[in-house]
Amino acid sequence: MKKVLLTLSTLALLASTAEARTWADIKQSGTIKIATEGAFPPFNLMKGNQLTGFEVDLANALAKGMGLKVQWVTQPFDNLLIGLNQDRYDFVIASHGITPERQKAVDFSSPHYCTGGAIVTRPGGPLTAAALKGKKVGVQVGTTYLENVNKVPGVGEVKTYPKDTDAQAALMAGRVDAWVGDKFTGLDVVKAQKGKLVQGDLLFNERIAMAVKKGNSSLLGQLNAALATAMKNGTYAKISKQYFGQDVRCR
Repeated sequence: MKKVLLTLSTLALLASTAEARTWADIKQSGTIKIATEGAFPPFNLMKGNQLTGFEVDLANALAKGMGLKVQWVTQPFDNLLIGLNQDRYDFVIASHGITPERQKAVDFSSPHYCTGGAIVTRPGGPLTAAALKGKKVGVQVGTTYLENVNKVPGVGEVKTYPKDTDAQAALMAGRVDAWVGDKFTGLDVVKAQKGKLVQGDLLFNERIAMAVKKGNSSLLGQLNAALATAMKNGTYAKISKQYFGQDVRCR
């Protein structure tokens, strides 16, 4: 048992101190490894065996602009930044809000969209932060939505779920009084449920960005340049309007 524990500890140490692939390494290989959750519509989701969504299409376009093929990896949201720091992939695009805590662990690109955490409920349910007093609220674990719901004065029980869609299902089943998630996801869900749900106030605003391993400045520079080009040449706007009917870049 001691030998096994020692081996695992050594592997963890090696993973944490290993070098991430630089832009030169990636360019030479011709393929970039990108990770996402694959369970956060309309940003990243599986349709059958097909990975799709706004962030998936955007990342594919950025890779094409950089002259690279893409190898996608899907991981539970809570594991994405851990895997990044273990060099399992080159960057993550999975609707991570930029927070001081996350900035200690990874480096973020320029934001690829701006959004906020919205309250979604059944008709007659809580639509404001004040109305969440004493209520049960469902959120996805490891998210900024969880952090911000916990800051609401007087909020009742906060229930966490592995996936955002699980929290939505809990709301539909009446196991929670409200769900807090991305405002664009909320609009999609409300539209799909045809009167069974309504969207309330935003609890907070946030900037969403791609993440690279701390210190991988060469890749970060290329990602920022590719994103800027996509925003200038119309590629970004085309993808954004396809999913949202509007341009969701930060203003």
